[in-house]
Amino acid sequence: MLRLLKEYVIITLGSALYSFAFCCWYEPNNLSVGGFTGISQIINHYFPMIPIGTMSIILNIPLFIIGVKLLGRHLLTSTLYCMIISYFMIDALNIIYTFPPSDPLLCAIFGGVMVGASSGIMMLAGATTGGSELAARLLKFRFRHLSIGRLMLVLDLIVITAYTLSFHSLTNALYGIIALYITSVAMDTVIYGSNSAKMAYIISDHAKEINKGLLELDHGTTILSGQGGYTGNPEKVLLCVFRSRDIAAIKQLVHDTDKDAFIIVCEAHEVLGEGFSSNSPSAL
Repeated sequence: MLRLLKEYVIITLGSALYSFAFCCWYEPNNLSVGGFTGISQIINHYFPMIPIGTMSIILNIPLFIIGVKLLGRHLLTSTLYCMIISYFMIDALNIIYTFPPSDPLLCAIFGGVMVGASSGIMMLAGATTGGSELAARLLKFRFRHLSIGRLMLVLDLIVITAYTLSFHSLTNALYGIIALYITSVAMDTVIYGSNSAKMAYIISDHAKEINKGLLELDHGTTILSGQGGYTGNPEKVLLCVFRSRDIAAIKQLVHDTDKDAFIIVCEAHEVLGEGFSSNSPSAL
């Protein structure tokens, strides 16, 4: 119960941040946030009597029906809560206070960061605001090599195009594209940032001693068999994945063991498995 309560508190805070970002940065400057909210902005432009939040909820119903089988009822329940809270807050904020327009570039930057961060927070808590986020999560089952942020970017660009045709404002559309890109980067940073790590290939004549030291530092290793391209001699190559904060200790260990060791350090965008993130079909 405490874990569930914590999830819903996080979802509520993320929803509040999303709603504030939309009402403060996007709507006053006619910037499209993309997704079903962006479609609702277009409908509201032609039919002002229909609130944006209410229309967004109606548009999300078909996606919820499709998503029940693929994502499970728990995720859909939290997403339904998130969606209702977010769009209720949008309509409530619009009634309470009307934010004045400001510099569109600053709105695109700050709005993109806030919407991306809030969406990432809600996804980590097991929810989305529906729309392109939910659609991207469903498409992730088909296009597993693409990140959630990139899938959303493609879907939202389609909405931005429709938004441009409706409002006849290419400038606002370009600002909207900037905001969408920043949103996708911010979202991926929040979602995958905790899973990022570094990977090192260590080639040394003292691979056995280095491997022992790495194991003592509680780092898992894999020993690969290689061959020197020039000498033709057999070589042992250590493969080690570790958190970025551990790189100094690992480099010091290798240096103290073998000053002539060859180390290749690479960025690992996403690491799944024991000690890192969960490796499951439903993982983001």
